[in-house]
Amino acid sequence: MKFASNKIMKSTHTNRLTLLLTVFLSVVSATAQDTVKYTLNEVIEIAQMQSPDAQIAKHKFISSYWVYRNFRANYLPSLSFASTLPSISTGFKDQFIGGVTTSVFENVNRYSLDLFLEQKVGFTGGTVEVSSGILRTDNFKSDTSWHQYTTNVINFGLTQPISRYNPDKWERRIEPLRYEEAKRIYVEANEATAGTVIDYFFSLLMAQIQVSIAQKNYSNYEALYKIAEGRYRLGKIAENELLQLELNLLKAEASVEDADLNYNNRLFIFKSFLRIKEDTFIELIPPSETDHFEVFLQQAVDQAKYNTSAGFEFQRRVLEAERIVKEAKSGRFDANLYAGFGLGQVSNGNIQDAYTKPLDEEYISFRISMPILDWGRTRGDIKIAESNLALVETSIEQEKIDFDHNIFLNVMEFNMQEKQLLIAAKSDTVAQKRFEVTQKRYKIGKVNDVLELQNAQIDNDNAKIGYYRALMTYWKSYYDIRMLTLYDFKREMPIAVDVETLLD
Repeated sequence: MKFASNKIMKSTHTNRLTLLLTVFLSVVSATAQDTVKYTLNEVIEIAQMQSPDAQIAKHKFISSYWVYRNFRANYLPSLSFASTLPSISTGFKDQFIGGVTTSVFENVNRYSLDLFLEQKVGFTGGTVEVSSGILRTDNFKSDTSWHQYTTNVINFGLTQPISRYNPDKWERRIEPLRYEEAKRIYVEANEATAGTVIDYFFSLLMAQIQVSIAQKNYSNYEALYKIAEGRYRLGKIAENELLQLELNLLKAEASVEDADLNYNNRLFIFKSFLRIKEDTFIELIPPSETDHFEVFLQQAVDQAKYNTSAGFEFQRRVLEAERIVKEAKSGRFDANLYAGFGLGQVSNGNIQDAYTKPLDEEYISFRISMPILDWGRTRGDIKIAESNLALVETSIEQEKIDFDHNIFLNVMEFNMQEKQLLIAAKSDTVAQKRFEVTQKRYKIGKVNDVLELQNAQIDNDNAKIGYYRALMTYWKSYYDIRMLTLYDFKREMPIAVDVETLLD
């Protein structure tokens, strides 16, 4: 037994030297690197600017922004230019002359320039057009060569669908809701990013603390083991107690290695998410203060209704379902009105004559299409659309109940955090005091039970980690409330997005 103990002691001595060398090299390496200290607020700010989640949310919103810009551009005047330079036609062409159709050979070049101004009329679904253009025709017949100018000095046109269903009207109601929903989704994603980085921050912080705890425990057990060796030689303690302390020392040594491995893993995840340089040495500063305040349930529900994407999503889904019902009820009836007025002229001489004393031109066309017998297809489309609308309304009603219940649970959980944090802080203080007292009493010989010392140390470690877990729960709960309501309860104002900064 004595031989085995000496063997373990030699092994412990070797491992101790290895551990001290590792710690020394780590300190030297950390000193050589840039050391950056981060608070929780700084980490959240970095994550919301450059983390992968933040970048994905940003580009999704930018895409939605330009979709909305394109929608708005559809209802602004559009100016376009068209030109044919040239159009060459050589061959036989049918002509109707004197009641007889004959084929004649022609060699014609045509050149045209046209300018169009269009404006969509959203509330009617029609389109107004103003145009102007000129066409030059050159005929290169060997016997009768000529050229001609045909002008469209100005032309006003109207295209108006006549139907009970106007897609433009529904689009103008739905697209702004979709854009507002996209803005809220971006802000919610930002708050969700904060929640994610809080997990990474406290995971790394607790790993950092566990390394400190493991090193401190190793140092404590090393000192206690030396004291126990002296007592064992004097016959004041049994060999079993010495061996127990030696086992605790070996476990403490293993804990240092495990804690170091866990820390490096958490550090890699943390740096990867925040896109921080690999050679940067990081030290996290625990949040020292928490602003405790009560969140009122009704206020949270009201803010969520007005601020979050869910409120806009519910409105949009109902409108989309109502649009389908309206479209189905319009049936397959289709009518379109085309009307126009213009001034034009033809000149076989020079271009100036083509703009002299233009003649007026008018046209009107009305086209109608409607089914006579469709075997109940229209009625079936209406029933399907109405059933889908009822399904959407029922689903949204249940989702609103679940949404409000989720807010209720999160508000209750957040309002509990102040007390939970105080309990965790008190437990940490008590456990630390108990361990310090037990350790001092053991050193002076008033406590001979190694297990009592070991239990005090375990309770102290668990209480410290428990405090930081409670702190993490507090901040997670706070940002969950922010994400669910898009409301900053500290500053008492909605959380919004500055679109211009995202587009820079």
